[in-house]
Formats: sequence, C-alpha cells, structure tokens
Amino acid sequence: MRWWPRGLRPRLLVAFVLVTVLGAAAAAWAGAGSASAALVRSAEQRLAGTVTGQITAVTPGLTHPPDQEALERLRTAVGPDTVVTYEGLVSADGPDRTTDELRAAVRTRHRLVTQRVTAEGTSWLLVGTPVVITAPDGSRTPSGIEVYAARDLTAVEQEITGIVRTAVLTAALALPLAVVLALLAAASVLRPVRDLRDTARRLAAGDMDARSQPQGADELADLTATVNTMAESVQTTMAAMHRMQTDARRFAADVSHELRTPLSTLTAVVEVLAMSADGMEPDARESARLAIIETKRLVRLVEDLMEVSRFDAGTAVLRLEDVDVSAAVRACLHARRWLGEMELVTPPVVWARLDRRRLDVVVANLVGNALRHGAPPVRVRVSEVGGQVLVEVTDSGPGVPEEVLPHVFDRFYKADAARTRTPGSGLGLAIALENARLHGGGITAANRAGGGARFVVRLPKEGRG
Repeated sequence: MRWWPRGLRPRLLVAFVLVTVLGAAAAAWAGAGSASAALVRSAEQRLAGTVTGQITAVTPGLTHPPDQEALERLRTAVGPDTVVTYEGLVSADGPDRTTDELRAAVRTRHRLVTQRVTAEGTSWLLVGTPVVITAPDGSRTPSGIEVYAARDLTAVEQEITGIVRTAVLTAALALPLAVVLALLAAASVLRPVRDLRDTARRLAAGDMDARSQPQGADELADLTATVNTMAESVQTTMAAMHRMQTDARRFAADVSHELRTPLSTLTAVVEVLAMSADGMEPDARESARLAIIETKRLVRLVEDLMEVSRFDAGTAVLRLEDVDVSAAVRACLHARRWLGEMELVTPPVVWARLDRRRLDVVVANLVGNALRHGAPPVRVRVSEVGGQVLVEVTDSGPGVPEEVLPHVFDRFYKADAARTRTPGSGLGLAIALENARLHGGGITAANRAGGGARFVVRLPKEGRG
C-alpha cells in the first residue's frame, strides 16, 4: 500500500492514532446506540402508558354496546391523532395512520401493541389496544372497542440526534489526545531504536568503541545488550586481525629488506655464471641456466614484495610530471622488446600529469600478463575520454574464466595450479591496480565478446594531489 507511511515513527503514530480514535469512536457509537435504544424504549413505554391510562379513566363510564357519542368521548379523552372503532362505528381525529399489520396484531393478541412508522418524513409511534370490560368478579372480556393512537416521535429523534452528535464530538476530541499520546509513546519506544541506529552508524564508520546504554528491562534493552556484545566481539576480532595483518606486513617488509643485500650479491654471481655458462658441460650449463632463471624470479618477487609493503604502509608517493602517455607506453614496450609481438594503437600525443615510473609498471604488468597467459595478437590502445586517459590491453586467448574474474587483482592468486612455476610472482596485477588507484584511477578486467581478455586502465589527466 503506497499510502502507508514507510518510517517507523510515522507508522507508530498512525497506528496508535487509528487504534485510539477507532476505539473511542466505537465506544461512543456503542454508547450512543445503547442510549438511543433505551430512549426509544422509554418513550414507547411512556406513551403507551399514557394512552392506557387515558382509556382506563374513561372506560367505566361507557355504555355497552357503545354508540357514536361514547366513541367520540373516548377519542376525545385519548387525544388528537386517535381512531376509535367498534364494529361499523368509527370516531377519528386527524388522518388515520393505522396499518393493517397493527390492526391484525391487536385483534389476534387481544393486548396493547406498538409499532413505529415513518410518514411524510416524520416518525410516529402507533399504539393499538382493545378495550376490555372487567366484571365485578374480576373476569375480563373484550368489548369489541379498539383504540388506535399515533404519537409524534420528533422530540425523541432530536434527542437521539443530540446523543449521536455528542458521540461524534467525543471521538473528534479523542484525536488530538491520541496524537499527543502517540507522540509520547513513539518517543519512548523509538529513543532506544535511535540510539541503536547511531551506534550502528558509528560502528560502520570505524568507531569500534561505540556502545548504547540499555534502558529498562524490555526487549529493546535485551537487543541493546546484544548489539553491545556483538560490537565488543567484532572489536576484539578486528583488533586481532589488525595485529596479524600488521605483523604479516612487517614480516614481509623486513624479510624483503634483509634479502636485498644477499640477493644483490647472488645476482652478481649469477651474472658472472651466465657469462661463463657457454664453456660448461651440458649438465652444468643447464643447472646454471635454471639457477639464473630462479634467481631472477626471486629478485623480482622480493622487489614486488617491497613495493606491496610500501602500499600497505602508506609510504608510496607519486612523482607527478607532464607525461606524453603515447610515448611512455611505446618506450615501455620497446625497453622490453615487445613492440614486435603486438599491435600498438595510439594518437601521436596524449598528455597527462602522471608518475612515469608507475605508469611503466602498470603497462608492463598488464602486457606481460597478456603475453604469458593470452594469445596473439595482443593489442595496446591508448585514448583519452573527457578528463581521463585510457590504456586498453587486449589479447586473443581463451579469456579469463568467469569464476576467476573477481580475483584477478588478488595478491598471489593464480587460477591454474600449473602456473605456480611461471615467471610471475602473483603480485603483478595487484601492484598495477594499486598504482592506478594511487593516481586516483583504476583498472577493470573483463572478457571480449570475440574472445580474449580485456584490461582497461583509467587515469585522470590532471593527476592526483
């Protein structure tokens, strides 16, 4: 239902007001109905009693059988709007409002009968009764005389209308009282809810010390205590995780730093070994080749770990300068001897304010990934859209499996266990993404409709302050 309010406070107010007003209206209406029915019954009894008393006062002086004069005397005693009948004789004053139903009831029941009717917009009470002759011995016999009197109920209806108006006024007066009570009730109920909301927002914003004070001993107090317990548990868990992450990052940074010196020495030895490998025996030459490859891989891994540790520590900084992105991408591919293995599509000049070294790292990682895991042709396209520079790297290989796409930028993630000995460290794409984010940009990964993977780097032209 679109008209029903969405907020908890408006719903509580509307529900409380509706219940209160409907309850007051129902009570007032029931009271008005009961009072009206009692008023009508009282009026009927009073009017019927009056008619009976008037008949009783005249009956002893009537002759039997009565003549027209006796009927006239009886009619006059009963009052206006009265009809008195005896066999073929009739004495009437005013219009005869008697119904056939009333006449039949009087003649069959031989007692006083009343009926309410409406004529010409006016309510009438019809009273019909037979005149009974009481003998000296107390026996009662019908005299054959029937008296029908009509009494106006307008005054009674006016009283009923007044009662109904009072009931409506009472229900209307209950509305502002209901609103006030609803506001007070909503405030008392929603105050703990608002406190919990504020606490949840503070927790979501990272304030793990946020707590709500339980009030009372109801369900909301239990909920508040439960939320506090949950927040304390989350705080403890996050603190433990933070310590573990900090220790892990420090360990990686320390190990990487400590490995730099021995790796530099090992690299120098490997270079000497590479220069003298041609004069070795085949087995020794193959062992030397493997040692050279693995040493280079280890050096690359240590360099990547140190770069990641700088990102984690927040010490990575940009050295911005005006860079011709087209020329920088071309130089990156030329330095690695990749220009002959791919297609480069770029405008003559695309200027942007970037960190040239970090742009080189991004392009090298994406193109190297395409060459290792994709298939030719590999295409690099440089363009600018609005205030951004786009570097798109695509290949014609099988693409990235759908279940792998969400994880391609995860550290050390390798979709194929068979790739565990590939030259990559498993950190290349993660480092590329961190460098793009450092510029205020990002990288997206997807599959092309015609097959192959598609990585798009988006960097702001004006750089990031």
